Amino acid sequence: MSDLGEITARLAALSDDELLSVLGTATAGRARLAWVHTAVVEAAGLGHMGSDATVSPATPKPQTHDQESDAATSGQVGGVFPVPAVPVPPTGIPAGPEVGGYSSGGVPTFESVRDKVEQRFGTAQGMGELDRQTPAGRSADEQWEAREKAARERLEQIRKSLHGNDVESNDP
Repeated sequence: MSDLGEITARLAALSDDELLSVLGTATAGRARLAWVHTAVVEAAGLGHMGSDATVSPATPKPQTHDQESDAATSGQVGGVFPVPAVPVPPTGIPAGPEVGGYSSGGVPTFESVRDKVEQRFGTAQGMGELDRQTPAGRSADEQWEAREKAARERLEQIRKSLHGNDVESNDP
């Protein structure tokens, strides 16, 4: 069976399930073909492929979050819902360095948040300074100063009028 044409003809004659089984067996344990083996295993829907005779095809597949849960436990307090396992980093192994301002858990670091706040504050401050350099900005500053001066003068007039009334009421 060394002729490539004969091998190809025999493989073409196999059913899809048989061909997936042959490909899974042929690629198992081969490092350079691990991606092929993974694709074959996923296409076959068998999980791990091998020559283990203790696993029968009648073994039920575990329920995942994409499948519907039992109607009996849906919405009930204390109902059991399958929860996918959350990967937990092993203890004793130092976590990798913080990359891009985020911890290994995906949380922003204090330094990155502080840098963002300082950058936004600096940008806002710079925009204010640039606005005051334009003719419209200078005009707005002049208008503000004119209003402040008018307000101070009016306040002074009100104070004088109140003090004038106090003096008149005390004299009689």
